[in-house]
This record gives sequence, structure tokens and C-alpha cells, in this order.
Amino acid sequence: MKEYKVIMPKLGFKNRYHKLEELLNQYAREGWTLKHIGESWTNIVFERDKNR
Repeated sequence: MKEYKVIMPKLGFKNRYHKLEELLNQYAREGWTLKHIGESWTNIVFERDKNR
């Protein structure tokens, strides 16, 4: 079974790419995989196995 997490990141304008990279790496360390990034990074969907 899978579980999903949807976030709406607040990246600002300064160092936006660096902040996005840090955010993605943080969730990857927690076992989440990226499923979808919305247009203009308005929302990001992550997925992971629920029974890990």
C-alpha cells in the first residue's frame, strides 16, 4: 500500500533552486519519492510505501 504527501512549498525568490533541492533531499532521506511537481512549483506530490 502507498501513502502520499502533498506540500505547497514556500521557496521565495532568492536561492529558489537551492531551497527546492534541499527540500527534495530532505523528503528523500525520509523515504519519499517524487511523483509530481505542479506548474510553477505550486504543489509537490511525494509517494512512499506505507508498510516500510
